[in-house]
Amino acid sequence: MSSVTYQQRRGQIQTYFDRTAAEAWKRLTSDAPVSGIRATVRAGRDEMRRTLLDWLPADLHGKRVLDAGCGTGALAVEAARRGALVVAIDVAGTLVDLARERAAGACGDGAVEFLVGDMLDPALGRFDHVVAMDSLIHYRAPDTVAVLAGMASRTGASMVFTFAPKTVPLAVMHAVGRLFPRRDRAPAIEPVGEAALRALLAAEPGLRCWIPGRTRRIVSGFYTSQALELVRS
Repeated sequence: MSSVTYQQRRGQIQTYFDRTAAEAWKRLTSDAPVSGIRATVRAGRDEMRRTLLDWLPADLHGKRVLDAGCGTGALAVEAARRGALVVAIDVAGTLVDLARERAAGACGDGAVEFLVGDMLDPALGRFDHVVAMDSLIHYRAPDTVAVLAGMASRTGASMVFTFAPKTVPLAVMHAVGRLFPRRDRAPAIEPVGEAALRALLAAEPGLRCWIPGRTRRIVSGFYTSQALELVRS
């Protein structure tokens, strides 16, 4: 992975969510009324979160879970309610502050530690499971695979993540999306074909002990994302 490319992209994402989209993202991830466009995105994200959580064990007591790109913390809180010890990290401090506020008293038997920083930081320690929901979609496919390899070295059981599938409808939607007011625009993503992504995963030395498992594509209006599970063999 080109560390310059990865670090530069992290900086762009941080700027977007901390400055440009903080209020819009706060509203999108709440129960507040939103535009029709954002309503489809909200519904798609809700369904994707349920999917990724369904791929984790129902009982997570004693398990460490990394929520890599936690956003406003909804997935981290749900994992904690199953008993998990969750480390939830994001590059955007504004979102992490909101996540801490929303999570107060809502974590059940588990616990969540919210951090601002890099999901690849080795100081985060080892985990049983890693979840990266719509956080790797902003990176080029080779960088995404290298990030997964970096996290795999300190993960024991599974990694579940999402990518933006390269489809004609998705390309059209993003082209049309550039015509919308800035408040209705999604951050830039890097679509990748599923076959190309699987080939990169198979060729990555750092993932040689990992095999693809379940996959599911969710399409909801202006939201299109595909989940993929990697399990340690």
